[in-house]
Amino acid sequence: MNSGVRVAVQAGNRLGEGVVWCDRAQALYWTDIHASMLWRYVPADGTVRSWPMPERLASFALCVADGWLLLALASRLAFFNTVSGEVRDIRTLPIAPDTRANDGACDRQGRFVFGTLHEPAQGPKQAVGTFLRLDADLQLHELPLPRVAIANSVAFSPDGATMYFCDSLQKKILRCEYGDEVGSVSTFVDLTALEGGEPDGSCVDREGGVWNAQWGASRVVRYRTDGVEDRVVAMPTVQPTRPAFGGPALSTLYVTSAHDGLTDVARSIDRHAGDVFAFEPGLKGLREPRFAGDPDAAPRR
Repeated sequence: MNSGVRVAVQAGNRLGEGVVWCDRAQALYWTDIHASMLWRYVPADGTVRSWPMPERLASFALCVADGWLLLALASRLAFFNTVSGEVRDIRTLPIAPDTRANDGACDRQGRFVFGTLHEPAQGPKQAVGTFLRLDADLQLHELPLPRVAIANSVAFSPDGATMYFCDSLQKKILRCEYGDEVGSVSTFVDLTALEGGEPDGSCVDREGGVWNAQWGASRVVRYRTDGVEDRVVAMPTVQPTRPAFGGPALSTLYVTSAHDGLTDVARSIDRHAGDVFAFEPGLKGLREPRFAGDPDAAPRR
């Protein structure tokens, strides 16, 4: 199934990720992690803008406070004002050596949940990463979830009672009961038989279906709430990274991608690697939750 996939933005990102639709601005935000760059695209007029970040930006969330984003930078959390460009650091991350922040999303209760990624200078990635949550009072704590090498696929059910997440290297999307406390963990989707691909970022539609971008497999897949594969959308690039619903009716699915790790020959074939794609899946998404914390509570530089 192709569903009329088109290139929305010729971004050419090395590692496009973290895509989020802002209903207030009617704009799409995403990050090119390794370029330390935040991007914005306004479909109504086609304008594209980018902001350099103080370090690699792994993921982020919209804020209740107008004009602000909550940033999960490689080594710290911060607020960023898209109008003034001001950065307000919140705190450094209590993470293991050779790890950085990675995929994250705001839960339905207005808290930011994100995981970390192990990137050793030599040798394979190890499952030393964690999942953390920043509450509205700017207190940070670790969630009692399995350790991971590459935290990904953070997403929440429409009622906020289920959290989805994964370790991409383990090739299984997990889920847990979620609220103020985290409940039992179970396997949602087992992708160990998928050759050459692994689960990356996810989002949830209005019916509770989970859409997962599958790095290395050139596809985005929707899973029903029981974990059964519902539809497969072929993508015109090898490394799709994360989907997000957007547009005025939340009826367009945007998908970021990457050319990170591709050889020159592979990039000459995969000409749109790193671009942002869009298609209409026939289902609608949910309004993106906003982080409830107050930027004025963070220290000013």
